[in-house]
Amino acid sequence: MKNKAQQFILLVITSWMFTTTTLAFNNDCNNNVVSYWGQNSYGAANPNNPQGWQKSVRFYCDDNTIDMFPIAFLTTFFSTGGKPTINLANECNSSDNSTFPGTQLANCTGLQDDIKYCQTKGKALTLSLGGATGGAGFQSDAQAQQFADTVWNDFLGGSSNTRPFGDAVLDGVDLDIEGGGSNHYPAFLQKLKSYFDSSNKKYYVTAAPQCVYPDANLDSTMNQFPMDAIFVQFYNNPCGLQTYGQARNWNFGIWDYWAKHVSPNPNVKVYIGAPAASTAAGGGYVPFDALQKIITETRSSFSSFGGVMFWDTSQAYQNGRLDQGIKNLLNNGGSCDASAFVYPPCNAPAWDASGRTYTSGNRVSHNYIWEAKWSAGSEPTANPMGEWTPVSACGNENVNSNNGNNPSPSSIIPTPSSSAPGPSSSPDANQTPTPVVNTPVPTSTSTPESGGEINICNSVESWTTAKTYVGGTKVVYQNKIWTASWWSYGDLPGGPAGVWSPSGTC
Repeated sequence: MKNKAQQFILLVITSWMFTTTTLAFNNDCNNNVVSYWGQNSYGAANPNNPQGWQKSVRFYCDDNTIDMFPIAFLTTFFSTGGKPTINLANECNSSDNSTFPGTQLANCTGLQDDIKYCQTKGKALTLSLGGATGGAGFQSDAQAQQFADTVWNDFLGGSSNTRPFGDAVLDGVDLDIEGGGSNHYPAFLQKLKSYFDSSNKKYYVTAAPQCVYPDANLDSTMNQFPMDAIFVQFYNNPCGLQTYGQARNWNFGIWDYWAKHVSPNPNVKVYIGAPAASTAAGGGYVPFDALQKIITETRSSFSSFGGVMFWDTSQAYQNGRLDQGIKNLLNNGGSCDASAFVYPPCNAPAWDASGRTYTSGNRVSHNYIWEAKWSAGSEPTANPMGEWTPVSACGNENVNSNNGNNPSPSSIIPTPSSSAPGPSSSPDANQTPTPVVNTPVPTSTSTPESGGEINICNSVESWTTAKTYVGGTKVVYQNKIWTASWWSYGDLPGGPAGVWSPSGTC
């Protein structure tokens, strides 16, 4: 009896140890690694080296490096037979694999057991929608809700005869929307949430906005729906990782402000999205040592930090296991307890409300620590085109007072139109953007002279159709001062392009 009792205890302990080492993905942690799988980015960049091409997702699940795999991509929402299409490059697609009758939806049931295997290893696998395709978007809330039914039944907890991954149930959805319009996504997500709420399974909703704030395609949706996490693409953009430390460009602090004061989810996590190799993106790649510094300093400065997202898995694996090196870094000092975050002290001088003019690089404390991008005289606010940028949280600033009630930074500055020349690229895009260098004319302040005050418009140039302007430049037009939100040529201040925002009167 004693031996049997000991055997039973040993079995219980062994089972406990197994379950504790295969815990499911924990979104509360700040040491997570998310890596997109499905597009064979390494193969696209290295077509003559098939040995390095993307492997099955199971191949990448045998260690504790990657916590979540967004499976990329569901490329077209409504195709033949009203069904979507998916393209997983060399693993499964509608050209090389069979499709369900009457549709262009690839039958990828060969991935069923791989997905389940990864889930037993504690990984979350979600379905990423969109990418750099023209097949995303909705015409109405009703159409969006219809698509939610399809996603639920074909990929998540529902049932249908057209399930690409068989009876494997994915762990949520990811929005990498880069075209096709920004409307009706809240209706899509709310319908999915109604299914999630009636299920015992935990589902995740994430998004992958460009680092340029506000994101032209996802801003409205992220401001209305409580995302679990956002994977900000700090590459192929003028705010990419290559600009770290440059207050005019690097803007993780703006995204932290969004998380604390705009997002409906007070616990949303913000990830640094990084290219996993120099050939994974057109710009923004930094080597391990530089990325290590960025991660370490960002995590210690902002409580919203959730981890690192890589584009993509195949690139990281072939780049000396960059993903593994970063995971080891994140595990050192990582935490899954939000209350354990130690806010940095507000050790910059308090912002002077008396009208002092600050110069580029000056820092002040004002709930956050802010750095002046150029000559600054206004109160620090989270205006992405304003004079200041938040470079660190400090002193346990007022957090989570939002829940959608506070104004979004995008309500201060208009969202760029689809025709605006801002970069917009998928995590798999390989385009090199034209850098935008903000060289604004500082706002002048009135100074008393004999006979009255100087008209501030006298120190600001007049707008002309013959000149190119960059974001932050100020001009005078029709007795008003206007500030360029982004690169502009020939766009009339106050005109339909929305390039210029009013910032004063003469």
